[in-house]
Amino acid sequence: MLQDLMRALALMLVFEGIMPFLMPSRWLGILEIMAALQTRHMRALGLTSMLVGCGILVLLR
Repeated sequence: MLQDLMRALALMLVFEGIMPFLMPSRWLGILEIMAALQTRHMRALGLTSMLVGCGILVLLR
């Protein structure tokens, strides 16, 4: 199970690094937009992201 968690962490880091590597200026613009969001909108975005991720995991199992 620990290996699965480490693989998941590694994949997350790969996917997180794609945008800054390929389009750094666009990524900075996205970060500026996200920094301007209100806390509740940021929480809603995080919750949505987690729910989509969990849904994908359920579908893959």
